[in-house]
Amino acid sequence: MQKSFFFKLLLFFFSIVAAAQTPKKPTASEIYHSLQKLNFVGSALYIAAHPDDENTRLISYLVNDIHAQTAYLSLTRGDGGQNLIGPELRELLGVIRTQELVAARRTDGGHQFFSRANDFGYSKNPDETFEFWNRQNVLSDVVQTIRKFKPDIIINRFDHRSPGSTHGHHTASAMLSVDAFDMVNDISKFPKSASKYGAWKPQRLFFNTSWWFYGSQEKFEKADKSNLVSVQTGSYFPALGLSNGEIASLSRSMHKSQGFGSTGSRGMETEYLELLKGSMPSENNLFEGINTNWSRLKGGKEIGSILNPLQDNFNFKNPSEILPELIKAYVLISKLEDKHWRTIKIKQLKQLILDCGGIFIEAASEENAINPKKDFNVNIEVINRGTTQVILNSIKKVDGKIIWNQSETLPYNDNKKITVSLHAEIQDPPYSSPYWLNEKGTLGMYNAPEKLIGFPETPALEQLVFELKFGAITIPFTKNIIYKFNDPVKGEVYRPLEVLPEVTASIPEKVLIFADNSSENVSVIVRAGKDNIAGNVSLQHPKGWKVAPAQQNFQLKRMGETQSFNFTVTPPSNQSEGYLKAIVNAEGQVYDKELVTIDYEHIPYQSVLLPSEAKVAKIDLQKKGAHIGYINGAGDAIPESLKQIGYTVTTIDPSKIQEEKLQDYDAIVIGIRAYNTVPELAFIQPILNKYVENGGTMIVQYNTSRGLVSENIAPYRLKLSRERVTDEFSEVKILAPENQLLHTPNKITQKDFEGWVQERGLYFPNEWAKEFTPILGMNDKNEAQTKGALLVANYGKGYYIYTGLSFFRELPAGVPGAYRLFTNLLSLGN
Repeated sequence: MQKSFFFKLLLFFFSIVAAAQTPKKPTASEIYHSLQKLNFVGSALYIAAHPDDENTRLISYLVNDIHAQTAYLSLTRGDGGQNLIGPELRELLGVIRTQELVAARRTDGGHQFFSRANDFGYSKNPDETFEFWNRQNVLSDVVQTIRKFKPDIIINRFDHRSPGSTHGHHTASAMLSVDAFDMVNDISKFPKSASKYGAWKPQRLFFNTSWWFYGSQEKFEKADKSNLVSVQTGSYFPALGLSNGEIASLSRSMHKSQGFGSTGSRGMETEYLELLKGSMPSENNLFEGINTNWSRLKGGKEIGSILNPLQDNFNFKNPSEILPELIKAYVLISKLEDKHWRTIKIKQLKQLILDCGGIFIEAASEENAINPKKDFNVNIEVINRGTTQVILNSIKKVDGKIIWNQSETLPYNDNKKITVSLHAEIQDPPYSSPYWLNEKGTLGMYNAPEKLIGFPETPALEQLVFELKFGAITIPFTKNIIYKFNDPVKGEVYRPLEVLPEVTASIPEKVLIFADNSSENVSVIVRAGKDNIAGNVSLQHPKGWKVAPAQQNFQLKRMGETQSFNFTVTPPSNQSEGYLKAIVNAEGQVYDKELVTIDYEHIPYQSVLLPSEAKVAKIDLQKKGAHIGYINGAGDAIPESLKQIGYTVTTIDPSKIQEEKLQDYDAIVIGIRAYNTVPELAFIQPILNKYVENGGTMIVQYNTSRGLVSENIAPYRLKLSRERVTDEFSEVKILAPENQLLHTPNKITQKDFEGWVQERGLYFPNEWAKEFTPILGMNDKNEAQTKGALLVANYGKGYYIYTGLSFFRELPAGVPGAYRLFTNLLSLGN
């Protein structure tokens, strides 16, 4: 089993096609483009911190103009970002952004890798970053990726010499790349990866600079560029019908969750690279002095003598003409001593053989999801649409078990269809869920199995090997088993074949706040992952909490069927927090996972298994007032959080606001970034000010300092800045200890600032009128204290509050102190 799994990993590593995408059916021009890539024997690795950090113009240039084997190593999966297309955040957003990067590489032709680093949120400098990332482990991942991919040149997106000038993750990625460049050829450094992949010596290390790093275009034009290499990346590729800029924009537009849709560009464009290590190339040729021909490899000269003329004499009307020569080359490439390039070139060549021969192979399961150890049917389709004689010799599982071996010639354009029954073996990992989420990690690091470190996604667990015979030569082609169906609107839809548990359970409410000693009903939904399953479900709870009944029985007849159960949960009398966990017992097994599905058109369908749990918190909470008006901004879950503690929350449409109606609210809250995203606020600010003047309480949450719809966001002078405190553990100092915000109705102490997540706050004001009172002081390490996190001012009979504290993160995370403080803000004046 281990041997077959390793073989699958090896195949998967060099595949740029995401699982269960609609199979690519290339044109003759695209086949020619693939032939050009086959004849280039060189590689480049681009390194940065996050999805969307990569320069798609340069990656596309390297892939499609230079024809180099090119990859992007993103140290994180972007879990700490925002999501502009849906509700998913943190781990689920990381799954989306992972797939967006894979889709971007599928578009520009590159490969994608990751480290185990977790995007825990913004950090100001690399020192802070390395407090959360395990520096040695991430460096080990970078070294392993370089040894595994063996790039001739490495390109950093960011400058390793300017800590504090950009996101700490950015600088950290460059620092680790510089360190790794000097280590990868030393087998005493990280000996495990050296033993597995060998030492490697990249020839050059660059920093992909631009005017942005110089402060302005004017400064960049005046700068000394003697150590810079400039490359023209605006080429037009007739074989593809696209310019490099157009391909790059299509690739960048895959980052839809971050709102990075990009318009294609045409015409000449220049990229600049500063040489950090290695020899300066002449004539702006990044691969100057590096042999990128077949002669680079022992035994490669003969291969080049076969393949290079095919490129020069390619017949766009009949690509199948070159099939006999490709078969000859296959025999020689299979004998190459260089295992690394042998694996890469065999993969490229086998796809070319299928494309030139017009050979289509597909294995489609009749079910979209199966369980380990289950039998399932697969419909196989093989067709030869070319003129070369092809024999389907056999169909096997990856472990060598023969499924079909009748050895039949594939007649021209005659569809061969076979239905076979397979048995799903228990794999490692056992399920198709993202592998980096299988085990609990830390705030800064994912816990990934050693054999999967660097992989963009979990490899397909079910594959078949098709042995095709061309004359005397038999070639194996490995295909993932997929699932497909016909949609009345979309037509043929492809999805991954997923291996999932027999049963899952979920607690829909992820954070449950108990503001008093009253019991509450908690719903648990049990979902069948197979037909006819029965068992019981219970709720594991923290000490001091009570749950009734102890367990409930279920019986589900059909796969996908669900059943809901209510449990009565009673909190302890004292303040307490912990987790409820749904535990299912069925068929002698214990199941504790929730199934979450992600379905967006630009990425493959995702099934994610997460711990089936919900945070519970009993909070010593008093509140005044009952009816809150909420003006939505860029999107947050504050209204839902307030409803949990007993407030009635009404969404206010800013385009229909009426002054006399506002007096019905005990407080009005403005959502995050509303003054960046809601144009109507520029016109209704006088009405909101009047509400405060007449005795109301208004709370404005954070806005970015740029792009405000109006500078007048308060009744008094208030200027926003880029000041933020990213360390959620930083000390908070009470600046106005007697202010009623800290005493009524809840007495706020240092304990209320424990357990905060991701950050303290962001975009604090740094200038304000004397009418404002700063309440809290805080700062990141080695920085001056900021005082703009929470400001309050009397205006007329009421109160205006501005806060950059990240309540939009803390309340949905169930942080008790954040609830107590926010309740005090709402209660002011009531």
